[in-house]
Amino acid sequence: MRAVIPLLLALSLPLSAAPLHSQFLPPDDLSLRQQAPESQQLLQVTDYSVVVGAQRQSNQQPIPITSSLTLRLKGKPMSKGATVSQVLVTFDGEGGKSLKRPAYDEATRTLTLNYPQADYRVIMDLLRNETVYVQFLSYANGHVWADLHTGTVRTR
Repeated sequence: MRAVIPLLLALSLPLSAAPLHSQFLPPDDLSLRQQAPESQQLLQVTDYSVVVGAQRQSNQQPIPITSSLTLRLKGKPMSKGATVSQVLVTFDGEGGKSLKRPAYDEATRTLTLNYPQADYRVIMDLLRNETVYVQFLSYANGHVWADLHTGTVRTR
C-alpha cells in the first residue's frame, strides 16, 4: 500500500512540464530546454502539396531567376491550445549557409520551417510512407525547436 500512494501522487501531478512528443527531442546538451515550453504547436499531417516555383523580375539587369521548393502541410492540431493550421516547409539549395529560424505566425496560424534541399527526399519519403507530426516549441529564453517526426514505428 505504501508503494501505491507515491504512484497515485505522481499520476495526479500535472503533465505540463514535458511537452507532448518530448521523446522525439534530442538531448539538451546546452540546457536550453530546462523550463517548460511557453507554447507548443503539434500537428499530425493529413495532407500535403508540393509547390515548385520560378520567378523572373524583368525590370532588373542582369535578370535574376530564382526558384523555390515548398511543401504545404495541413493536418489536425494535437497539443492542448495548438492553433496551427498549416506548415510551410521551404528548402534552401545553398547548403553551406545557415537556415532561417523556425517561426510560428499566430495571425495566420502558419508555422514556417526551413531545411536544406538535401532533406527533401527524406521528408517526402516520410510523408508517403508514415504518419508524420510537426512539432514547434518556444521557450522563455528565446530558444525554439521545430521538427518533423514519425510516431514510433515497428521494424518489419
